[in-house]
Amino acid sequence: MTTTFADLTTMRVGGPIGHLHVAETGAEAIDVLRAATAAGDPLLVMGGGSNLIVGDVGWDGTVVKMASTELEMDGQLVTAAAGVEWDRLVKATLDEGLAGLEALSGIPGLVGGTPVQNVGAFGTVTSDVLDSLSVYDRQTGLLERWTSDRCGFGSHRQSVFKRSDRWVVLEVTYRLRRSDQSRPVEYVDLASKLGIEVGGTAPASDVREAVLALRRTRGMVLDPEDHDTWSVGSFFVNPVLTEVPDRARDCPRYPDVKGTKLPAAWLIERAGFPRGYGEEWGNGTVALSRRHALAVTNRGGATTSEIMKFAAHIREGVEGCFGIRLGPECDLVNCSF
Repeated sequence: MTTTFADLTTMRVGGPIGHLHVAETGAEAIDVLRAATAAGDPLLVMGGGSNLIVGDVGWDGTVVKMASTELEMDGQLVTAAAGVEWDRLVKATLDEGLAGLEALSGIPGLVGGTPVQNVGAFGTVTSDVLDSLSVYDRQTGLLERWTSDRCGFGSHRQSVFKRSDRWVVLEVTYRLRRSDQSRPVEYVDLASKLGIEVGGTAPASDVREAVLALRRTRGMVLDPEDHDTWSVGSFFVNPVLTEVPDRARDCPRYPDVKGTKLPAAWLIERAGFPRGYGEEWGNGTVALSRRHALAVTNRGGATTSEIMKFAAHIREGVEGCFGIRLGPECDLVNCSF
């Protein structure tokens, strides 16, 4: 039976895969990468499929799925292979008495994707804790060790790896703290859940449980029985603008190195698209999550084409209302909106 991207992604859409290679080690991944590059084959590297949408036509080339599972702890340094499940790593560090990743609990995907998206939640981002990483350069054929400053972090969810197929992350090292106390909690909802003041700390294990509880209320913890989790999480990236249009003057604002960041969920809901919107739009296979307006969800049986049409509908509504054009946070392959 032909494997499809619908089988391997959290959105559960996407057509057939030409040639699938599951790389159990970094060395195996490099071998496949070098062979595909030498042969001139189209190449796609994927992890857990939690931030990827592929077109209904699929990908007629080589797909390398990272499945390496090595995990090592040395003092405050934690090194994990790209194929390690992210939440497994978070739990393992807390069990070891290391704090720093607790706010990132419950995020789907694999370790290799965290520096690509500069993954973040509840005030913590990957760049806060990243020490170094092992990167294969497809252009030079070299395996290199990079420090955080080479990764192009800065503006919201950005890195040099995003939208580029030149570099492949094989291993990531994080520098954490040996402590049972969390980082300062800066998010009001999380602080309230913990019963502490904003800026205070709490036992890191308590922060993990509170984060998981909050993510579940938003449909952001994967559950195969819950269609609100059949998504890529945040479909649209929070826009960063050099100048905020007057029509969006009431929108909450956050500083960013490239200007002002606005919450896309606020814009979507105020443009007339509440949580759950879309269940009567089209044929009912695509809708916004009933628990989070930023998540476009597959209600069962959706195609990539239907996902793209719905996303375009949301984007056009926001642009018409506020003059702000939203873009995707997820990676789109052989599809667009």
